[in-house]
Amino acid sequence: MNETNPESKNVSNIQTHHLSTQANVESQLVELQMNMSHLELTVERLDEVITRQDKHIQTLQRQLQFIYKQVESQDSDSGIAPFDVIADRPPHY
Repeated sequence: MNETNPESKNVSNIQTHHLSTQANVESQLVELQMNMSHLELTVERLDEVITRQDKHIQTLQRQLQFIYKQVESQDSDSGIAPFDVIADRPPHY
């Protein structure tokens, strides 16, 4: 009969468990690093979008201020002609 030493079996089980746990931790670390990289890329893209939108909003604000100044500078007696649905009908009607 071939008997194995119970202590060596325990050590082998502990080593196997340790390697399994270490592989699991490494796998989780790789997944976290990939998620972090994805989040960093997403933040960079969102920053670019926000910067572009901010520039666009500033341009629109300047244009609106220009229009307000033009309206205010017009003679208040003549004013802006009201929109006439019949007279201002597009030619395709």
